[in-house]
Amino acid sequence: MAFLTEAEKLRGILRATAIGDGSRPENSGEHSWHIALYALILGEHAPKGVRIDRVIRMLLIHDIVEIDAGDVPLYLQTADNLPVIEAAERRAADRIFGLLPEDQASDLLDLWQEFEAAETPDAVFAKSLDRFQPPNLNLASGGGSWKTYDVTYDILDARVGRPVRRGAPALWDWIAPKIRAILG
Repeated sequence: MAFLTEAEKLRGILRATAIGDGSRPENSGEHSWHIALYALILGEHAPKGVRIDRVIRMLLIHDIVEIDAGDVPLYLQTADNLPVIEAAERRAADRIFGLLPEDQASDLLDLWQEFEAAETPDAVFAKSLDRFQPPNLNLASGGGSWKTYDVTYDILDARVGRPVRRGAPALWDWIAPKIRAILG
């Protein structure tokens, strides 16, 4: 119960991307739920052998570390601050998953680490959905956080397009022209 009570705090972590109507920032709890739903609905675009049930589990917990570490927008992550962000997230994962009984803590920590490493087919697809959802919200809001962070198509392609193409190329093929229409 301590873990479940703590996990509720994810709804208080605001993200850089606004919800689709642009009226307010999305929170990390909403983001986690939304991309888990993406996995359920868009699972047909996963490479052969990907287990959607595992992908959904990853996506439900992947940002839980933001309770302690906060959300650092993708466009503010640099080679200089990435080690600091990763260390803070690791400490948060140890603390938060540590609220669970040892077997559950170990299983979820392993699943979180698998997502972060993005080396297994399940994690690669999960990471692609994590990168695919925010552009859809930005498209719905007319550019949203792309305007705030002065994002160009080349920046977005490098930070978002690469992981989406890696895990779900058909989804990138679908969204890239829509992004170009806004970003040029």
